[in-house]
Amino acid sequence: MTFKPTSQPINIEEVREMSKLTGEALKKKMDRDRELEAIIKGEDKRILLVIGPCSSDNEEAVLEYARRLSKLQEEVKERIFMAMRVYTAKPRTNGDGYKGMIHHPGGNDAPSLINGIKAVRKLHYRVITETGLTTADEMLYPENLSLVEDLVSYIAVGARSVENQQHRFVASGINVPTGMKNPTSGNLNVMFNGVYAAQNKQSFLFNSQEVQTDGNPLAHVILRGGLNEFGKNIPNYYYDNLLDTIEQYEKTELEYPFIIVDTNHDNSGKNHMEQVRIIRQTLINRDWNTKINQVVRGFMIESYLEDGRQDAPDIFGKSITDPCLGWENTVELVQEIYETLGK
Repeated sequence: MTFKPTSQPINIEEVREMSKLTGEALKKKMDRDRELEAIIKGEDKRILLVIGPCSSDNEEAVLEYARRLSKLQEEVKERIFMAMRVYTAKPRTNGDGYKGMIHHPGGNDAPSLINGIKAVRKLHYRVITETGLTTADEMLYPENLSLVEDLVSYIAVGARSVENQQHRFVASGINVPTGMKNPTSGNLNVMFNGVYAAQNKQSFLFNSQEVQTDGNPLAHVILRGGLNEFGKNIPNYYYDNLLDTIEQYEKTELEYPFIIVDTNHDNSGKNHMEQVRIIRQTLINRDWNTKINQVVRGFMIESYLEDGRQDAPDIFGKSITDPCLGWENTVELVQEIYETLGK
């Protein structure tokens, strides 16, 4: 046995008590959660933006971003609903070095997972209570869900996780919208199998117990592009891609067809400024085709205080993982979306 315990078993309830939502903050979150559910169900026609840093690496930088985003949300709330990306387990793509706040709460220091869990909860809590926004996170580790599920309002299952049976089954027990990305191969069948599994009841072992789930009807599709066998980017946000995805939705008869276009990753080739063009093109496609307008109702945008990325955390609010849109470009883009939707 090569697993060596480095801490005592975690008392989940004790951890939750440290940053538990109560009173007006809890009510605000519940209200916004109902709004988000209505958007996924098509009862609320606003566009969903899952927007924020690639990886939440610095508490104060993330909070500064959240304060600005909260003001911007108020300005565009008539047509746009934002769930802020507070991705706390997001590593660099090759897994080398920085592995997200949950591993490295102090940046690039040695891993400290117990302190990382506390830092993650504190960050979500502060964003919610200090700005009124609600947050999104990626379920990189299904076992960690119970440590944050009371704070997070949107969960994503990534391209490298969507084929994993545990991720799919755990997603079936989540009670907030859960986006399932297509795998890095771009295979839509894999993604739709994941959504199907997440929307249906499941029985499995989870955290040392046999559990049953009710299924998550709010599970849906995220298109993030793919890579071919030669490592070339194959985007999947184009007009025909969207119609093909909608056709598969119709064939599988899943509940609440909803497509989010991930504007970075293999759709943009990780060129952060391409996110602007991708959104413009998708908005044109929505105007051109009724089905696309009805089903493609969200964007995932990687955005931070400064444009681009850096290897070391030298510049405040600049990504140390994937490149992001800076704040000025973010404001211009969100305002452009708002104005386009009003035409």
